[in-house]
Amino acid sequence: MKIIKSLLAALLLGALAPSALADAAAALSAEQRATLQRLAPGVELTPELIELMREISLSGTLSVEERLKAIGRLSGLSDLPAEQRTSFKICIWDLAGRNGPIFTHAEAERARIMQYGVNLEMVPFTNEGVMVDEFKAGHCDAALMSGMRARLFNTFSGTIDAVGAVPSAEHMKTLLTVAAHPSNAGRMVQGEYVVLGVFPAGGAYIFVNDREINALNKAAGKKVAVLDFDPMQARMVSGIGATPVSTDITRAPGMFNNGVVDVLVVPLLAYELLELYKGLEPNGGIIDLPLAQISLQLIGHRSKFPNEIAQLVREAILERYDDIMEFINKEEARIPKRWMVAIPDQERDGYETMMQDARIELRNLGYYHPDMLHLQMRIRCRIEPDRSECANPRE
Repeated sequence: MKIIKSLLAALLLGALAPSALADAAAALSAEQRATLQRLAPGVELTPELIELMREISLSGTLSVEERLKAIGRLSGLSDLPAEQRTSFKICIWDLAGRNGPIFTHAEAERARIMQYGVNLEMVPFTNEGVMVDEFKAGHCDAALMSGMRARLFNTFSGTIDAVGAVPSAEHMKTLLTVAAHPSNAGRMVQGEYVVLGVFPAGGAYIFVNDREINALNKAAGKKVAVLDFDPMQARMVSGIGATPVSTDITRAPGMFNNGVVDVLVVPLLAYELLELYKGLEPNGGIIDLPLAQISLQLIGHRSKFPNEIAQLVREAILERYDDIMEFINKEEARIPKRWMVAIPDQERDGYETMMQDARIELRNLGYYHPDMLHLQMRIRCRIEPDRSECANPRE
């Protein structure tokens, strides 16, 4: 329920003059005053009051619930009639479309939010690229996309999915907790976009059609699916002597299942949804080492969602972490153990070194955000202080 209330607050407050929230000392324009008057009739929203609401929203001592109540009382939004509330369009990427698990959960949230009188439209997209284009064009007020796509809008949050940077769900929970703290609010804004929240999506693993491909040197000459919008993937694949095959996330599973590519990197959640067991038959396997912890990220237009309000949504989404992971763990547990391929201990070090070298190279190219990589390294060393990288940190 807390996430619903927080999203509700963001939707209601999203139309509040963003420039005034960003600079409370600035005079409100006539248009801004008219908007504020409509949203909070009878309340004089002075720059001082807006600044107070901003301070409350970024408070590190009050809970999300306490901050929402305080802002509601100060602004008068708690008593706002439903017919005066603003409409918003949220675009949702789900490979299975309207009947997929992501959109189904989103629709459940929408049904609850509608009880509060919010006019909220949710639109499913099976093609993530098309959805992102719609979002860029302003046809969506916010869009739920993969962390890899989110990097186009925010390199800090987009680096969460960095290869090998987050070894486990334990690391991921710590990382998302730190990232959602008010002290990192400034990093969640880049240009005209703001990160409204980050959801965990489980580990990404290497699916192979031949379980003998359990070492880096055995991948040489094999065909590996890489995303067409991300040229760095092709660069990394070529670096280990494999052949990158450019595709998109919609076509890649079919290419693996039909034998067009030998290797596919996807979250374990995709196993049943995309029928990847077809590509694993008869001698394939899943390399038992996550290459990354994958995220889904809700990105909004800053003009619709001021960062002070986005902060509340980010923290409320974080509160759902355990519930989401319970669902993910349940789905991953359905994968037969016979598909998992153990990596020899001597090969694990090779994978770790390869992934670290890739992160550093991509950081130097401006692809990964250095602050996020450093934060991830600190978390790895706090949880596993005996890691070799902790004695001689490079990130």
